[in-house]
Amino acid sequence: MPPDFEAALQGYETLRRRDDATIHARGGSMLLEHGRRTPRVVLLLHGLTASPMQCAALARSLHANGDTVLVPRLPGHGARDRLTTQLRELRGEHLLEATREALTIARGLGMTVTVAGFSLGGLLAMWIAQHERVEHVVAIAPFLGVACVPRAATATLVAALRALPNVFLWWDPVRRERQMPDHGYPRYPTRAIAEALGIAAALGRLAQTTAPATRRISIVTNASETGVNNAAVRDLADAWNAHDATSVELHRITGLPPSHDVIEPLRPGALARRAYRTLLPILHDRRE
Repeated sequence: MPPDFEAALQGYETLRRRDDATIHARGGSMLLEHGRRTPRVVLLLHGLTASPMQCAALARSLHANGDTVLVPRLPGHGARDRLTTQLRELRGEHLLEATREALTIARGLGMTVTVAGFSLGGLLAMWIAQHERVEHVVAIAPFLGVACVPRAATATLVAALRALPNVFLWWDPVRRERQMPDHGYPRYPTRAIAEALGIAAALGRLAQTTAPATRRISIVTNASETGVNNAAVRDLADAWNAHDATSVELHRITGLPPSHDVIEPLRPGALARRAYRTLLPILHDRRE
């Protein structure tokens, strides 16, 4: 039995209380609700080093369409100190535990659950699709591998990242700490990449032999992707589609410059607004 609405609100209050004075004013968990259990709740999962604010524009659009929207802050994210070292200790089990907690809350907020995530959040959304029965999963540029790293070399990369010192690298080596937006971190620890790829590898192995629990899955890739490996995404989609009664829809965002974060509303160049032309119809679709 899913939790009732009041229990779900109490669950969200537990998330909110974790957003203490160390968390950025725009970095905490977000709940857009209608004062009652709605026909659908959308659980949005943000990317590595980002915060729930990354999903804010999508959340507002979905809420205006009548959905309850939950955007949890993932562990170690959203800190006011953008150069925090909290993510140094991030482990795959922390991410999966937080994902399960958020899904439990979401189930009490709506009659059906749609889960959507970007990059790391897209990987976690796909993990939900494999293990949990929800109405719809939408994975946007999911992080199943590193762009320009051959899939056959991914296991070697993970082993190296686990064996080498856990160091922080800049997303933008030129702008460094000046990179915006300020509700996300400008650098990431190498071990976090290994932890995410470990989740992806386990998911890929299970998908070869076991059908996903969720039957309707949409995967959105960026034709101009610079961060994640689109071929690895297609491999997982093929593995899922090989199982009976599984429907995996593949979509491509085209016409963008080389890019990865296509959902952040504060990125310059209206990149997100252009990507939303593809994303919003998929997310708003309440197909029976």
